[in-house]
Amino acid sequence: MTKFGYFLSSEEHGPAELVRQAKLAERAGFEGLWISDHFHPWLDVQGQSPFVWSVIGAVAEATSLPITTAVTCPLVRTHPAIIAQAAATSAALSGGRFRLGVGTGEALNEHIVDSRWPPAAERLEMLEEAVELMRQLWSGKLVTHRGTHYRVDTARLYTLPDEPPPIYMSAFGDKAVQLAGRIADGYICTAPNAELVERFHKSGGAGKPSQGGLKVCYAADEATGRRTAHRIWPTEGIQGEAMQLLPLPRHFEELAEMVTEDEIAAPCGPDPEVHVQAIREYVDAGFDEVYISQIGQEQDAFFDFYAAEVLPRLR
Repeated sequence: MTKFGYFLSSEEHGPAELVRQAKLAERAGFEGLWISDHFHPWLDVQGQSPFVWSVIGAVAEATSLPITTAVTCPLVRTHPAIIAQAAATSAALSGGRFRLGVGTGEALNEHIVDSRWPPAAERLEMLEEAVELMRQLWSGKLVTHRGTHYRVDTARLYTLPDEPPPIYMSAFGDKAVQLAGRIADGYICTAPNAELVERFHKSGGAGKPSQGGLKVCYAADEATGRRTAHRIWPTEGIQGEAMQLLPLPRHFEELAEMVTEDEIAAPCGPDPEVHVQAIREYVDAGFDEVYISQIGQEQDAFFDFYAAEVLPRLR
């Protein structure tokens, strides 16, 4: 049976608010948490970007829900050896409730330490090597690594969970999905695409879990919700590789000026069936877990609405 979780938006909310939302999500009946890992928000209007590993520690203490990063890029901004340590500590602190979601990232977050942004094919190579290196470190053995992209000299992780955290990989293109099926323990996607889920399973991911995620905007009426979604997340209407290539929020603001309210696909407003229909697209596509993020500040009302009107319909 599909599980339903809440997607904590680090781009929109500060650390204390994210912890508060995690507690509200558990109380409302959500069964897991996603949390985004950013250095910059997509747009200045979103306004936040706390250090995700500190927030994960607080959330692990405040709730009993499983937590997945959606997603961390262990390629440029943070060396995979450091991500391995952070993930191991998070898994140990949470009693094994942590899953490391990884992807090839965006220049928006990664360019801050290296202005050269590798092409997609190279980033896939880097991710494969990073995943291999992290798993070596989770063995608890002394690791020296001389790879194509990364070097590690006599490194050993001393704080480890009972079991290594599973690695879920975000993927959209054919090559990325095939790599996810081959090296990852699970699949992450933000589109209700049954073909991608099937391709993941056929590429070595048979029997492995898949997670999907979407944004919604509960509001007193649909028009208000659509205005809020368009103001805060017009990037949802941007297609193609721009999301991976642009380095600054102001670049996304310029591109988002071409996105109209009508191009925002997120379910908006107070009709539970509108929300249920959008979520069921992910269920019908074969996702085992679906994570929902509420756009904007109406968080308390959203959780009340989902607890009373949406989650019972889905179950």
